Amino acid sequence: MGTITRSFANNITTSGVLLPASLTNNSIANVTAYNPAIATGNMVLLSTQTASNSASISFTTGINSTYKEYQFLFVDIHSRTDAVSFGFNASTDGGSNYNVTKTTNIFEVYNLETSSSFALSYESGSDLAQSTSDQKLCINNGSDADESNSGYLSLFNPASTTYVKHFISVSNANSASNYCINDFVAGYMNTTSAVNAVRFQMSSGNFDGTILMYGIV
Repeated sequence: MGTITRSFANNITTSGVLLPASLTNNSIANVTAYNPAIATGNMVLLSTQTASNSASISFTTGINSTYKEYQFLFVDIHSRTDAVSFGFNASTDGGSNYNVTKTTNIFEVYNLETSSSFALSYESGSDLAQSTSDQKLCINNGSDADESNSGYLSLFNPASTTYVKHFISVSNANSASNYCINDFVAGYMNTTSAVNAVRFQMSSGNFDGTILMYGIV
């Protein structure tokens, strides 16, 4: 038995468990000191905004060529108006206008609290075909004190001046009708201009909640 093999074997118990002493920088060359940068992963928090009975939240800075993907996490978005949809739009002029042309699709899975009504359905009334309207991300939000929605929107390479801008969103809500609703949205912004601002709002009324913007390395 070679020296390295024998040394390794001496640090294994009869039940096959490695002893703590075997896991050191000296015994395993690839183990290094703790590096906080590794633990943080590849998501860089760029901005956090909180709505409090607000009409909208807009991100007008920080969306540029630095990152190829921007991800927006929306957390506990609570509508002040019953049975409305939470959505977004984008801008190519720094937020002066939110009217980028979009083609999208949306489907959802829903289940009533009593489990008496459930389905997977394509929501043709909520998709867009070359429209500048807001894209719905979460349909039929409730305004009860305990009702909210959470999810994410991923926007890919918004600074490109060559390609259209793709996006994907997934959200979940306890709805105005006591349904658990899981919405899936995807589409593209049909513009080769750089997208540099994003706005979130309800289809009607104000809302509360937090939205975080990350750059993906």
